[in-house]
Amino acid sequence: MRRQGTGQLIGSSAAIAELSQEIDRIARSDAKVLVTGESGVGKELVAHAIHQRSPRAHRAMVAVNCAGLPETLLESELFGHVKGSFTGAYRDKQGKLEMADGGTIFLDEIGEMTLRMQGLLLRFMETGELQKVGADRAAGRVNVRVIAATNRNLRDMISEGTFREDLFYRLNVIHLTVPPLRERREDIPGLVHHFLTAFTKNNGTPVHGISPDAVDVLAAYSWPGNVRELENVIERLVVTGRNETVNVDDLPIEIRVQQQGVGLRPKRERRRTVADDLYKKLTEDRESFWTVVYPLYMQREITRGNVRDLVRKGLEDARGNYKIVAKIFNMESRDYKRFLNFLRKHDCQLPFKEYRQ
Repeated sequence: MRRQGTGQLIGSSAAIAELSQEIDRIARSDAKVLVTGESGVGKELVAHAIHQRSPRAHRAMVAVNCAGLPETLLESELFGHVKGSFTGAYRDKQGKLEMADGGTIFLDEIGEMTLRMQGLLLRFMETGELQKVGADRAAGRVNVRVIAATNRNLRDMISEGTFREDLFYRLNVIHLTVPPLRERREDIPGLVHHFLTAFTKNNGTPVHGISPDAVDVLAAYSWPGNVRELENVIERLVVTGRNETVNVDDLPIEIRVQQQGVGLRPKRERRRTVADDLYKKLTEDRESFWTVVYPLYMQREITRGNVRDLVRKGLEDARGNYKIVAKIFNMESRDYKRFLNFLRKHDCQLPFKEYRQ
């Protein structure tokens, strides 16, 4: 599933057709929506489709990742702050809820909010009042539609005492579940060609197509990372590809191995390493090297060997091109020299020629 045009979702499966009809129905209302589903299925895209088909489409939809910030920064991000309210607050700041006035606020990973933040959000949803961090009174009211998303089971969290029941019922007016990609395999060819077109447009890559056999193998894969994983795989194939057409042999080994069947796998599977987990965060969750790997290394929570293993995996996929490694690790182009300097300084740079094919 992917956003296309004004809220159109790519996919020919019955599940996507049903979901699209449900979006059409609920978009006309102003009810709060809770979107659930596995990581990477496209919950934010559903939120965009709801907003774009609603009467609020002419105003902003503002997204906030509730898992990406500590509690104090998340409060400031949502509600804003006044000058001098904390160290570094050099000026008044408008919060995302105020930015979304008249439009939609999308709260991603709502299950990661602390109980205190849940209480603040509940109060806002009940009153519409905004009280900025450091302010002694409410700054006014805003009118926003709330769409929240999570890959966690909020009912289980309520039982565990980690999610407020009153907030759950306030959010769960309309509940949409986005099915995983493995349950709608007929959507995969369309998504493959959509991503291929997007990534090959005006970027000078030699890749311009994908063979039918390769598409069949991609359609047979289970996609534990769902649409996000598929998107990342296609981008990697485009970035690292050297031929005009992507063939089966160009696909990642894990995809080819699953297609061949269990009988062709090694008898003993390699134990998952720290580098494997970090690489998954970079390539599937689209997190940056500087926010995921660098702090862990500088705080000595991972070793030089872990970083070298991670770089090795990147070089294997990038066929020895460090600029492509930096892109795979979700860095800005201006960070390339900083990345190489870091690797040299900490003896993590590996000879690229060993990975050239």
